Amino acid sequence: MDKHRDKHDADERVDHDAGGAVASSADDHRSSSRKDHFLQLMFFQASHGAGEPGQAHPPKLAPGHYVPLRNSRGSAGDRYRLPVPGAAAPIRLDSPATEVMTDLRRTSAVIIEPGTSIAAANQAMIARGVRALFVVDEARRVLGILTYTDIVGERPIQIAQSRGMHYDEVMVRDIMTPAERLEVLDLREVLEARVGDIIATLRLAARQHALVVEIPEPAAAGDRMVCGIFSLTQIGRRLGIPEQPVHDIARTFAEIEALIASG
Repeated sequence: MDKHRDKHDADERVDHDAGGAVASSADDHRSSSRKDHFLQLMFFQASHGAGEPGQAHPPKLAPGHYVPLRNSRGSAGDRYRLPVPGAAAPIRLDSPATEVMTDLRRTSAVIIEPGTSIAAANQAMIARGVRALFVVDEARRVLGILTYTDIVGERPIQIAQSRGMHYDEVMVRDIMTPAERLEVLDLREVLEARVGDIIATLRLAARQHALVVEIPEPAAAGDRMVCGIFSLTQIGRRLGIPEQPVHDIARTFAEIEALIASG
């Protein structure tokens, strides 16, 4: 009896130890799986062919949970190309207007102070490759806008003659279009407009530039934020019309109208 009891107790200890070993192994496996999953999230480098059809997509997680995107490793036959700097895809008259708008929320506006001479303003335009400058005060409030046409027009000469000064002494403030006379477009309407609509707008106003502003709701206080600008020269360039050595707004409109008529 004692021998049987001792054997039974020994078998129970073996079973108990074996069960414990199996449980421990399962726990270790789950822990290892969690660790591997964590490492995949943090340092995942997909092998060649990742992203092929049938591969599981990463789960959508709640805000604040960030996971790396899948990578794919190139093969010997893969080729890559860089875009040509400054090259923009051609647009059509029915393209969204925003495709030809200079977004001042992403591109720094070229600014100048009102007390700057028009000679210095002209040099600033040449250096930055633009035909319009925002005239601002120290707080970056827009006081007006100065265009290339303003500088090369008759007004600077008239002011210089009437004041008995040299042409180069005429100031930006003397010939700029002040803020209260600016013609602006509502961003909400621009977002639904086409390139052709902007051309028609500029044609009606006989202007080469149009400002786009974000107008606050009637109940909201605050300044109107200038968030974009349209340039007739840029629109013509994107439509494939060669840029003229001397800017002629009437000729640019004529070439655009001829393009529209040609279908």
